[in-house]
Amino acid sequence: MKFMKIGSKPDSFKTDGNNVRYVENELASDISVNVEGSRFCLHKFPLLSKCACLQKLLSSMDKNNNDDIDISGIPGGPTAFETCAKFCYGMTVTLSAYNVVATRCAAEYLGMHETVEKGNLIYKIDVFLSSSLFRSWKDSIIVLQTTKPFLPLSEDLKLVSLCIDAIATKACVDLSHVEWSYTYNKKKLAEENNGADPIKARDVPHDWWVEDLCELEIDYYKRVIMNIKTKCIIGGEVIGEALKAYGYRRLSGFNKGVMEQGDLLKHKTVIETLVWLLPTEKNSVSCGFLLKLLKAVTMVNSGEVVKEQLVRRIGQQLEEASMAELLIKSHQGSETLYDVDLVQKIVMEFMRRDQNSEIEIQDDDDGFEVQEVRKLPGILSEASKLMVAKLIDSYLTEIAKDPNLPASKFIDLAEIVTSIPRPAHDALYRAIDMFLKEHPGITKGEKKRMCKLMDCRKLSVEACMHAVQNDRLPLRVVVQVLFFEQVRAAASSGSSTPDLPRGMGRELRSCGTYGSSRSVPTVMEDEWEAVATEEEMRALKSEIAALKLQEESGRKSMDRAGVTAISKMRSLIMSKKIFGKKLQVQSKERGEKNNGGGGGGSDSSESLGSMNAAEETAKTATPSRNLTRRVSVS
Repeated sequence: MKFMKIGSKPDSFKTDGNNVRYVENELASDISVNVEGSRFCLHKFPLLSKCACLQKLLSSMDKNNNDDIDISGIPGGPTAFETCAKFCYGMTVTLSAYNVVATRCAAEYLGMHETVEKGNLIYKIDVFLSSSLFRSWKDSIIVLQTTKPFLPLSEDLKLVSLCIDAIATKACVDLSHVEWSYTYNKKKLAEENNGADPIKARDVPHDWWVEDLCELEIDYYKRVIMNIKTKCIIGGEVIGEALKAYGYRRLSGFNKGVMEQGDLLKHKTVIETLVWLLPTEKNSVSCGFLLKLLKAVTMVNSGEVVKEQLVRRIGQQLEEASMAELLIKSHQGSETLYDVDLVQKIVMEFMRRDQNSEIEIQDDDDGFEVQEVRKLPGILSEASKLMVAKLIDSYLTEIAKDPNLPASKFIDLAEIVTSIPRPAHDALYRAIDMFLKEHPGITKGEKKRMCKLMDCRKLSVEACMHAVQNDRLPLRVVVQVLFFEQVRAAASSGSSTPDLPRGMGRELRSCGTYGSSRSVPTVMEDEWEAVATEEEMRALKSEIAALKLQEESGRKSMDRAGVTAISKMRSLIMSKKIFGKKLQVQSKERGEKNNGGGGGGSDSSESLGSMNAAEETAKTATPSRNLTRRVSVS
């Protein structure tokens, strides 16, 4: 730290302990100056010879024969005035980065200019600032910090702007002329390099100044960063690193994605300023940092403009995000745990980047401009889209645990990425299963839309094994999983695909989990959407168990297991077709009987105990009777 000493006489200021200060001198004091409760008993000549303000005040008071002067409004208070008074007496005064601003403002208040006396205090301070302090990186930052209590005078005296300009100039200097900033632990670095000079032992990084600027308040920090951008060409990565470091330093809990209690207005100002300062270059800041900013913006209730700006930036690099970073808590008062709508906007912004049309301007032979629209491939790589699809699948699995999450929000978000081809749908199946587990009361229509998101042909063997034993899935999905697993097993063994009834085969082979409703009679729709009974699930499980033994039994056994499985599926589905209309009639008659019986109750209220009591009867019943009893109960 640099400092300057002015004057040569010893300090002879004394105090009597009652806020009265005086100069130890054989001459009696002839003027009294009151500064914020402190009284200075001094002499007129040394003060009036250098202070134009005291000259004016004393001349107006001489008419009343009063030598008491009150200057309680002086910047810096009693301490700054004492420094100026010592300079008037020629006593030794030490100026440094910590007290130079207060002394300069006090000298301005007292009118200690060159017009009053040559070599006055203001002149000496200005020379000290320009020739010493503003040439030092560390001192410039300290001086700028000390200007805050003296606004707006320090701004009017251009002390603030001079400090900012000096700091920005230092940040833009060539790295070969940079010495490490004062916050860097040179001792530790010397130990790492076996006592060698740390500056020589290690190259100076481009962001050497980042940590030091975190000491500044946000308004000064904003002006310094803007000045740095104006003065030199610094990569967006360096500016982004500076903003990240400032956010971590000034916002408690920001690194953990939370906002601890404190001055919310101050936090809001910091967050919105950081968003405003974000560099325009793509990938200049990490997606994780942008998502932390978005979480903070949500917590402090910033405006929609700030949110939209962050959503747009995050959408440009969503493939870099992790699932945990996407878990943005909803604002207070919201029913859902996470802000799914905000994530949906981000994903839509990502998908919007893949638009494949571009307008070109060309000149024809006659010199006229011709507008031509040429289709170009999307700007998103297949790898980026696949990463985002996997990311959203993981996100859906997490938000599905929220019991208050509507099925429509889950489905709408999943549908955005359905156009992205994925080699496997295991993660999507896991998300759907989690939602069905946590939301048993969703409607059949919602369950149908949700299961339609999944392609059973892209489930792994493990996922298929789980799906066919999953009593939360509609029967259509269970049968289709079993069918495609059998097709896959047949293909791997080189045998032909087992035959199915015409309508059934066309239905199962259709794209997606659900085919066209026109290929199956309307009466079968409820059957397809029904959940399989325990007995039916046991039958399907046995067929899967047979499939698992394929590799052990060989090709012939595998073919026999496939034929058996398909045959039982055929009888299961055909029995539904035969008894579909009968089922409707029975349901209608039962409803009329219940209505006429005066509160006799519905079969849907049948208890689990009564179903267990009839288990032996169910075992010997035909498949059609089992199906009829199952649907009437459910």
